[in-house]
Amino acid sequence: MSVTLNAHQFGRLLDRTACHIADEFIPALHGVRLETDDTFLYAIASDRYTLAVARYRHHGLDGAPFARTLPAHALASLRRRAADQPGGDPVTVTLAETRLRFTAPQGEVGVGVDDGQEFFGWRGVLRGVIEQIHTETGTDGPFPVFDTRLLARWTDIDHYLRLRVTADRQGALLVGEDFLGAQMPLRTRHDGFDTGLADDLDQIRALWDDALAGALAALMPDSLPAARRSSHDAPRTVAETAKGLLRQTLSSTHDLIEEISTSPAAVAAHANAGVTAWMAFRYLEALHHADPKLAARIVAETAEQLDDGAIGEFAHDAATTAGHDPNAWQDEFETKRAKQQSETGKELAAATGEGEQAPAPAGPALAANG
Repeated sequence: MSVTLNAHQFGRLLDRTACHIADEFIPALHGVRLETDDTFLYAIASDRYTLAVARYRHHGLDGAPFARTLPAHALASLRRRAADQPGGDPVTVTLAETRLRFTAPQGEVGVGVDDGQEFFGWRGVLRGVIEQIHTETGTDGPFPVFDTRLLARWTDIDHYLRLRVTADRQGALLVGEDFLGAQMPLRTRHDGFDTGLADDLDQIRALWDDALAGALAALMPDSLPAARRSSHDAPRTVAETAKGLLRQTLSSTHDLIEEISTSPAAVAAHANAGVTAWMAFRYLEALHHADPKLAARIVAETAEQLDDGAIGEFAHDAATTAGHDPNAWQDEFETKRAKQQSETGKELAAATGEGEQAPAPAGPALAANG
């Protein structure tokens, strides 16, 4: 089973999809899916929040259609090899057992793939998006054409922006925290050039009918595989983090009062958690007012570190960088803990009458008693 297309087209398939792949926590999405039919070679990638599907009309399919996922680690080298070929040279993609072979006039490379790896129903997801209607008007809604080079200018404003599109050839509204923006779509007829893009959804449906017609419309969040993460999901926005810190402060304060007459150790733990959460909230609040963009970046980076799970190693490195001796801190902690355990053992022995006993009589006394 093989399919052939030119090197330039193959390189563009990877370029248009690779930046949408998910991380290693979602193995099924950690790569670019290649699928064939009688007409097209498709490349599909998703990180659960975006979905990219690119296709090119291939030069010919030899055998039955096939589908395999190219692992993320192989994408960079494949892209370089495609770039090294003259753009018009043919690249043949051949499916062999557990491998995809990419053959070009200047050489061949093989990539290991998982023959049993499943992929989500991307056709149904795309059909679901296409079939959505405007909730206010009951129609398909506006369908403007935006210049992606201009869209990229909004990335430095905020991590999150709300986008409102009101009409086909009118400006879109972008709303951020203490921020409003607008971007005009292309007005192709007025500007005297043609983007080559379809003008409405009916044309889109017609162009992709061969690929999507047999799929049932599906919701994107429910149809893609979820990440294999721990039960703890670190907050990733400033607002979410601040809310969590306030909840932790109040929860720890409440638990401290509940435990105050029963467990000194629990009281200390709750007090420490509450104080730390309140300090973190105040520091985050100040940083957010002083530099919202930096605050958002720090929260996102911290979330990644928490998800990684190696915060002990991060803290050790940070302490060393700051000129402290974390090993000495550990020794001090161990010494203090050993002392506390010794004192606790003595108190317990005294309370149960199992303390030190009076010394036994000397030998002569024993002899006399005998």
